[in-house]
Amino acid sequence: MTQSKVCAALAIVSLAMCMTISGSLDGFTSAAAFAQEAGEPASLSPDNTGINKRDRSSQEQTADQAGENMTDRDVMQKIRKAVIADKSLSSYAHNIKIISKNGQVTLKGPVRSVKEKKIIGAIAVDVVGADNVINHLLVKRDKHVN
Repeated sequence: MTQSKVCAALAIVSLAMCMTISGSLDGFTSAAAFAQEAGEPASLSPDNTGINKRDRSSQEQTADQAGENMTDRDVMQKIRKAVIADKSLSSYAHNIKIISKNGQVTLKGPVRSVKEKKIIGAIAVDVVGADNVINHLLVKRDKHVN
């Protein structure tokens, strides 16, 4: 990679970090275009706009409502480690939300296939039991895939 491409890629990462810290990522859609211009492959990011709006509802469980006790933290950590360790899962699956509160685990976010949804559900069931898992994972496929 040439020095100009490295500089362009670093600029994109720096800008994204600054915008994340300031909480103003709304409308930041051109990172993939900049990366492509810099010679890097553009990655397709999931469009979670609708899901994020849904999660603003006080009835929806979100990560900030996870239990603060050691048991809930341990449960979330065990599930996350097992999900990340499974290299057959997509990056979508590796980035799902795992929320444990009082031993009840909620799984949220997009995955690439029904198989991934089942694998992650089974991982959570292995940790806390079938009666304690709410699987709200959504199968999300690329729009351009037939």
